[in-house]
Amino acid sequence: MLIPVILSGGAGTRLWPISREAHPKPFMRLPDGEGLLQKTAKRCALLEGVKTILTITNREYYFQTRDEYAELDTAKELDFSYVLEPCARNTAPAIAMAAMSLLEMEDAIMLVLPADHIIKNQRAFSAAVKTATALAEKNYLVTFGIQPDRPETGYGYIRKGSALDEKNGSCTVEEFVEKPDLATAVGYLKSDGYLWNSGMFCFKPAIFLKALEQHDPEIYTSVQACWDKTNGEIQPLDLDADSFAGIPADSIDYAVMERADDVAVVACDIGWSDVGSWDSVSELMPPDADGNRLIGDGILIDTRDSYVHSESRLVAMVGVDGLIVVDTADALLVADREKAQDVKKIVEQLKAQDHEAYRYHRTVHRPWGTYTVLEEGPRFKIKRIAVKSGATLSLQKHHHRSEHWIVVSGTAEVVNGDEKFMVYTDQSTYIPAGNKHRLSNPGITDLVMIEVQSGEYLGEDDIVRFDDEYGRV
Repeated sequence: MLIPVILSGGAGTRLWPISREAHPKPFMRLPDGEGLLQKTAKRCALLEGVKTILTITNREYYFQTRDEYAELDTAKELDFSYVLEPCARNTAPAIAMAAMSLLEMEDAIMLVLPADHIIKNQRAFSAAVKTATALAEKNYLVTFGIQPDRPETGYGYIRKGSALDEKNGSCTVEEFVEKPDLATAVGYLKSDGYLWNSGMFCFKPAIFLKALEQHDPEIYTSVQACWDKTNGEIQPLDLDADSFAGIPADSIDYAVMERADDVAVVACDIGWSDVGSWDSVSELMPPDADGNRLIGDGILIDTRDSYVHSESRLVAMVGVDGLIVVDTADALLVADREKAQDVKKIVEQLKAQDHEAYRYHRTVHRPWGTYTVLEEGPRFKIKRIAVKSGATLSLQKHHHRSEHWIVVSGTAEVVNGDEKFMVYTDQSTYIPAGNKHRLSNPGITDLVMIEVQSGEYLGEDDIVRFDDEYGRV
């Protein structure tokens, strides 16, 4: 049985300011309105015989991941299961934990796919998966190699070995090669002996774990210890936090694939892109006559080979070439297209400064809905809060802030201290600092409120939770 295993949760720092720590790259919407994670799940659903999709993600992204899948037309036909990581430890531990969860399925074949790739040719992808599955049945560790069409310096490469089947493009792997310089990449392209390393894999869970035990016993032993402390009978499968944090962080390439013997590669031309930078995102759109690509409202005069992404405001450009402009509610990126890979350096600086823009958007997703910061200043913050039908926020209190709630639409059920009461459209209530309180939406439509916070400290960490439906106490 083929089980797609989706790796979801990479920060995507080169796609800031759309991708942020609390809203990472897999949730990013593309020009057609679909998210990268959604596209990956739809791609899996079209594969022959797939009934279950296993997603490995951070526990902080679980509810948003579940909501993303719920929007899919095929959601009712699939069984979605989850392995939740308490922290990031790279791909080798993540895939190993997924393999542990599938060990009891004797006929399982894992198809490991990052959540942030684009594959345009579904038919060719399905054929490549069929070839990889047949090799995995023979106990190969299989990877997918992309036929290069340019001398790319941003990807790792695979040097092909002897052919296994010339008809389907499968062969052994002679060597994994690090990202080359331009001259070396040009040579790889001319030689026809090299493929791009896609980061997609296919193998039996037991075969992968056996290879991990042989080639990186420290990771294997740590993974086994974490599994032993994790309750594998409950979904979502929430990994033991302390033991998982102690697993050495390493990629599957370094820990297993580069060291193992029975490694095969399926060469394929599937319209693949890893959407790793704004330059690669821009390539998903057709250019105009001047080579420009525009999402949103923009006026481009005497401008060429530029990409503009604007969420709400008009962007006007005059007399510039080769720029990337990404405008969001709280951050503006302007970059030379040749420096698109360096956007991650901005995130590094924001993180060093503990600036909220590396982590949050103005609109933040929560298990119960969303909140949007409309305005903030000394001793005040104004939010728009949207609570889904039937959803309930945690029972909580704040040490440093009071809150005024005004219901814009819908009905709110409010707990405020020892009182419990309803607040209807155009009505309001006041929550003093230190009061235990809770907000629920008993209605069948979204509850929309304006919240005005006031106090000496308005940080999001000023929350003491006493009870929470989403396990955040």
